[in-house]
Amino acid sequence: VQLQASGGGLVQPGGSLRLSCVASGNIVSINAIGWYRQAPGKQRELVAVIGPGGSTNYADSVKGRFTISRDNTKMTVYLQMNSLEPEDTAVYHCNAVGVRILYSSSRMDYWGKGTQVTVSS
Repeated sequence: VQLQASGGGLVQPGGSLRLSCVASGNIVSINAIGWYRQAPGKQRELVAVIGPGGSTNYADSVKGRFTISRDNTKMTVYLQMNSLEPEDTAVYHCNAVGVRILYSSSRMDYWGKGTQVTVSS
């Protein structure tokens, strides 16, 4: 199973970015899937997560600015980030929880390599 994140980049404060994370590898189903971020010198923190039925959970710092969504047919999760602030600068990692692959009854969790988001003027 691989998680490929994309969409990061350099943006000015107040700008927007849309991150995408595509999961591949004979996947049958994914429970929760979401985004974490890690800024230099800080611990990795949850940004947003979406459950299989579409329920969402956001970090307080991004509520009202970020929106997470998923397309199960494409095994893809998106993170629309608006009104970006310098404090949002970090490497954003995709995390898939409870992944079941073909011919297996077990579920595992996976992490993607991440995509850099830099908010600066």
